[in-house]
Amino acid sequence: MYYQTGSYNFPPKRSVATDPLERIERMAAAHAVVIFSNSTCCMCHAAKRLFCGMGVNPTVYEIDQDPRGKDLEKALLRLLGGASAVPAVFIGGKLVGAIDTVLASHINGSLVPLLKDAGALWL
Repeated sequence: MYYQTGSYNFPPKRSVATDPLERIERMAAAHAVVIFSNSTCCMCHAAKRLFCGMGVNPTVYEIDQDPRGKDLEKALLRLLGGASAVPAVFIGGKLVGAIDTVLASHINGSLVPLLKDAGALWL
């Protein structure tokens, strides 16, 4: 149903997801590789360098530069169940984990197949 005002038809307004977990899910699903990061975090920098060094171009959300970043940080802490909310890495819309999990996956050889399945790596 459209609302008519004058000679223009406007679609009904959609509510923007205010739940941080829903927002994270939506952001993570929009790209093959997503890193939630803090612009001054050295571990976040390491995660970004790892993927770039592999030829993967991750989408990076710097939560410290987001007006609702504190809410995202709290939600990421709950998802990761750890002491730090960042970096939080999603591949193919699924949470892989923090830097320790990502590095362990890289070392044991399971990271490349995840990236290939998500369409982020073609080699």
